[in-house]
Amino acid sequence: MEQRVVTLFHHSIEATMNAGELLAPLIAEASEMIVHTLLAENKLLICGNGLSGALSQSFSAQLMGGFERERPGLPALALNGDAITTGTVARNHGRAESYARQIRALGQPGDLLVLISTDGSDSNLVQAIRAAHDREMGVLALTGGESDSDCTALLDVHDIELRVPSQVASEVHQVHLLTLFCLCDLIDSSLFGGYEE
Repeated sequence: MEQRVVTLFHHSIEATMNAGELLAPLIAEASEMIVHTLLAENKLLICGNGLSGALSQSFSAQLMGGFERERPGLPALALNGDAITTGTVARNHGRAESYARQIRALGQPGDLLVLISTDGSDSNLVQAIRAAHDREMGVLALTGGESDSDCTALLDVHDIELRVPSQVASEVHQVHLLTLFCLCDLIDSSLFGGYEE
């Protein structure tokens, strides 16, 4: 049992290091995209399903409530955080509309959709991207897998995809969590003070 735990830790470290080397430039670019959105007095609308939904709520909380330093709250909203709204929209308009309808109601040109998914195939995430583009919003997609997904196919040249090159959901989730921590750190440093190497 103990050796299995050590093996799992080694796999985790290897997956994280491989993704970090691949994604570092894109994570830096994504942080600049978010900072540009915030400096233009726009907001982030964040969504995901299941464990990715938990990550979207965590990211929203860190932006709004603070990360590792005292600073003003940043305008971010996890669309899956309101179970009553999401459930009502899904019941009345179908699950595929659960985020798209909220984006059409709340999104403004210049806002940014941050989408988190292990595989990028859920219909409600696909519709969220379409709604964001209809509202003239950019899209930052955190995905996983080794090939293009339904969500990937909808991204345009102004959008960014941070794809973890793994099909193991637990590895994708852990890299997404670390990616969100990196984004918080870079955003805070860009907006409120220098980097600490």
